[in-house]
Amino acid sequence: MAGLAPGGHGPVLTMSMMGISALIIGTLINPIAGLVPLFGILCLMTAVFLGYFWRDPDRPIPRTNGVLVSPADGHAMFLRRERAVGRRPTNEQASSGQIERDGITGDWFPEPLDQPLTFETEQRYAPVAPGEEHPADVWRLAIFMSPLDVHVNRAPGAGIIERMEHRTGKGLRRGPFRPAYTKESEHNERVRSVHQLDNGVRIEVTQISGALARTVLPYLYEGDALRRGQRIGMIRLGSRVDLRVPAEAYTSSIITAEDGHEHHPKGMHVMAGTSVVFEPKSEEDE
Repeated sequence: MAGLAPGGHGPVLTMSMMGISALIIGTLINPIAGLVPLFGILCLMTAVFLGYFWRDPDRPIPRTNGVLVSPADGHAMFLRRERAVGRRPTNEQASSGQIERDGITGDWFPEPLDQPLTFETEQRYAPVAPGEEHPADVWRLAIFMSPLDVHVNRAPGAGIIERMEHRTGKGLRRGPFRPAYTKESEHNERVRSVHQLDNGVRIEVTQISGALARTVLPYLYEGDALRRGQRIGMIRLGSRVDLRVPAEAYTSSIITAEDGHEHHPKGMHVMAGTSVVFEPKSEEDE
């Protein structure tokens, strides 16, 4: 059954077969006061919904050198210049007495990585004010995936998955699951992966669960090679994907919900694997 994401074929076929069988039985054998045909119709309607939910259409992938494509379908929530101000502690740092403890987001060491743009571990970020830019800054693009969007995520660029980690809230096996359109959702249950691109630049892709979307399904893992626009995973029922890239290496003209644009009040709608969200900086951008 072409055009469905992995895991979708079984539910769609099952509901379709149940619906067709119920219609045949209800029409030709014993309708039982119309309940059996009604059940069949409901099953077929469910099959159509599941097919729409699991859809995975092919996409034209841009061939322009150096560009990064959107990792997800959805509306651009915000694009912010940020700087790392903390990191997840090592065992040695955890016993240093300098740990900042948060009941929701967990423990943080109050200094970033020595080389923040390696994204070696999860870091805590703060917005950068105009005029205070630094070479270690990143751009973070947040994309909200509604339940009506395609739920399959794609690689922004060609390279390799250098590392991947699954994170939850402090002390939780699963969760938390806040609505994906809120700022606090960035600390929901999530899968964070670092992609080393063919040009040597590293980027960070974070697939974030939401209030309804509580399952992140990676298709690829550490060490796997990537093509631009390749399918890398799925978030059931939508949610949110954040993309961080070095601010000194890339620029973006994406309109977000925070911009208050008349024609894009929810932010531009981007498509995974097709919409260009970052372009390499040129000398004119410096």
